[in-house]
Amino acid sequence: MSVDQLKLYHSPGSPNARRVRIFIAEKNVTIPLVTVDLGNKEQRSDSYRAINPRQVVPTLVLADGTAIGEVPAIFRYIEEVVPEPALLGTTASEKAQVTMWERRVELEGFAAVMEGVRNVAAGLKGRALSGPHDYEQIPALVERSRQRVANFYADFNARLTKVPFIAGEGFSAADITALATVDFATKAFNSPIPAEHTALKAWYDKVAARPSASA
Repeated sequence: MSVDQLKLYHSPGSPNARRVRIFIAEKNVTIPLVTVDLGNKEQRSDSYRAINPRQVVPTLVLADGTAIGEVPAIFRYIEEVVPEPALLGTTASEKAQVTMWERRVELEGFAAVMEGVRNVAAGLKGRALSGPHDYEQIPALVERSRQRVANFYADFNARLTKVPFIAGEGFSAADITALATVDFATKAFNSPIPAEHTALKAWYDKVAARPSASA
């Protein structure tokens, strides 16, 4: 299937959508984008709920109408359609390592930032968790989130003293999620990389300079 037959429903301000846009840019292909206005709650409209009942972005829609939500699933589909350059590994071992490290970044970093932002942002009152259901904010979680982000930075700084990229020797989806995490933490949660984490900062400068980072 040609990628121009696909459509990616996204929002420019969504860090999850940005992860997919970076992945696509690294593949050096163009997939038509359809913007979902999160500020005006377009994701909760009947038309978008018919595409993605979870009412979140991104969603990749195939030519036959099949809708794929969740970033790792979208990564997997695009990797299968456009295998080079490989961003999910090539050997069985590499694939497992990328999956493992990308998952750790998402759980330990990305989710921590998301938890903090959604429990503190005034515009997300009553929407502390993404998805179709409403949940009240829990302000007490914000400080825990800051500690989680601090631990994420320390742990991944230690990791990057041993390897050039998150999953090992090559740039991968794990680096994409980590880059989106750091930028999300810096811009939305006032939690930039601490100066003492020099290995993490050097990695960040390297991956942030890739052309795909502006996607």
